[in-house]
Amino acid sequence: MNPSDQTNDYYDPKTPPFSFEEDGKATEPVWTYRGYKLHASEFTTAMVHFFRAEVQRANVWRSRLDTTTNWAVITTGAALSIAFSQSGLNHVVILVNILLVTTFLIIEARRYRYYELWSYRVRLMETDFFAAMLVPPFQPSPEWSEALAESLLHPQFPISNWEALGRRMRRNYLYIYGVIGCAWLANLWLLPDTARNFEMVAERAGIGAFDGRLVLFVVAVFYVSLIIVGLLTIRMQSAAGEVLPRFGSNLEHNLPINGLSGAGSTEKHAWYRPAFRRKQLLTLIVTDRPQQVSERILKDMRRGVTALSGVGMFTGKAHQVLLCALTVTEVPHLKSLVKAEDADAFIIVSPAQEIYGRGFNPLEEK
Repeated sequence: MNPSDQTNDYYDPKTPPFSFEEDGKATEPVWTYRGYKLHASEFTTAMVHFFRAEVQRANVWRSRLDTTTNWAVITTGAALSIAFSQSGLNHVVILVNILLVTTFLIIEARRYRYYELWSYRVRLMETDFFAAMLVPPFQPSPEWSEALAESLLHPQFPISNWEALGRRMRRNYLYIYGVIGCAWLANLWLLPDTARNFEMVAERAGIGAFDGRLVLFVVAVFYVSLIIVGLLTIRMQSAAGEVLPRFGSNLEHNLPINGLSGAGSTEKHAWYRPAFRRKQLLTLIVTDRPQQVSERILKDMRRGVTALSGVGMFTGKAHQVLLCALTVTEVPHLKSLVKAEDADAFIIVSPAQEIYGRGFNPLEEK
């Protein structure tokens, strides 16, 4: 038994499509995918429904982002109206509003990460399924199914907290913070009457036991921190749901632009191609029933198996050792198959840095 005997997990345009045999006649070509055989129409219909569902979820979370921004705008308007219509420590209302707006920003950043999760899946289907249909031959990238399956089996946010925070702040909240800051300084300068110098402004900025200069310093540090966060996160480019400028290092390594991957290149790639696939493993199965175990793996898992001879050094008994390359989500299936055939088998699961060949990474990168 040889690993080259395993069935390819991905569509290979160089090989003729399989067909279901009905009454001795070949019917509609099918999509062969991870050991399953589906009619092309069945697979396409399932993908279309899945695409619509992910678009709907992305739209729901996108609308929630607008809701949070609206909260920030409304509270800012209300706080400024109160601050400029009453006497006393009315500038404190503006400072409290800064805390509220910051809370809304944190909430919106969290919601943005959820939006990017659904948007990431939508982009995968747009770039490697639907776009591939428009560029013959129909050849989805091998990585896209791994990335989509991993996102479904083990959902993770595609962007970090800092990227989400920085992006939402640059898009909306810096303008809100700017209005609040200008309104706070204007309030200190103009009310209850126009200040004659900076000393009067600093005196008015005081809050209880806190000196006005200290309050001005803390507010200044806060605004400088906002600017620093915005600048440091501007080159974070993991967001798949945004139309963003792409920087040089990303273009050279991870993010080739359609039609610009090389001089005269005709290949088309997604500009955000994620290097994201399920963890790959190598399993060693020590068993006295190698034929039965390997047949179950070949038939039920569609994975290749290689048999090696081994000897138990304690007992001196000869055993067969089966080698099988898997992804991390296939281990429970393998354990159940081996247990059904040989409950006394011994299984070793080791991580693999890279696995190349049919069903895994292609030997030749395009």
